[in-house]
Amino acid sequence: MTVLIVGGSGFLGAELIRQARTAGHTTVATYATKPSTADPTAWYPLDLRDGKSLDTVMAEVEPRLVLNVSSGLADWAVTAEGPIRLAIVAAKHGTRMIHVSSDAVFSGARVNYDESCLPDPVTPYGAAKAAAETGVLAVHPKAAVARTSLIIGHGRSKHENIVHELAAGTRDGVLFTDDIRCPVHVTDLAAALLELAASDTAGIHHLAGADAVSRHELGTLIAQRDGLDASRLPTGLRAKSALPGPLDVRLDSRATQRILWTTLRGARQFCQATDSHGSR
Repeated sequence: MTVLIVGGSGFLGAELIRQARTAGHTTVATYATKPSTADPTAWYPLDLRDGKSLDTVMAEVEPRLVLNVSSGLADWAVTAEGPIRLAIVAAKHGTRMIHVSSDAVFSGARVNYDESCLPDPVTPYGAAKAAAETGVLAVHPKAAVARTSLIIGHGRSKHENIVHELAAGTRDGVLFTDDIRCPVHVTDLAAALLELAASDTAGIHHLAGADAVSRHELGTLIAQRDGLDASRLPTGLRAKSALPGPLDVRLDSRATQRILWTTLRGARQFCQATDSHGSR
């Protein structure tokens, strides 16, 4: 099977490339600015704002599956409109599509969110992700949208890098004790996405870890795993900062977990790895 990974140069994209190739799939990946060190069958440059280039890539690659893990942050043209353009082309070609979204679509007002909860974003990024979800499913009803949370693993995520820099005193900032999410290991998330893609399920799915932890607790777990001095990690309250966004958003992934063989481990479990890279 030919798999097209849109956003393959990112952290999750690299893991999807590795797992898809290991599974024997012809794996083509796209990049917005430059390829990463990941090793797909082929790389293609792709600007999600350009519908013509989307048509060209899809026609040349002829994938049976498209996984969109791209991120344009708060850029509306990339993050909101780009996935919808991609879904239109995928639907035209009869291609299976999985679009990865974020817990940023929620405000945190109700804390616990399952797949039936409607988005109520409070940031431009969250609004763009919510718009993409709605648009993707409107133009490609057989597509699946997978919301996730903080992605950790192998010591290479931005969250792990921040912990190391804070512990070393080379970075200013704090880890919030009131900012709570459900982190997921990149290996688990990629496996779950590929498993979801192999099914015919559509609509909204949650793929987050089993544990709800604060940014500071997550940092402490990473520090303990990697042999760092967790007491050096500065703490603070997001509620007292100027940063916008929700405080406590906990994705309930139990409904999706019941249809998967892949276990979405919680941070307290996957940070118990014996090596310094958080591997399984």
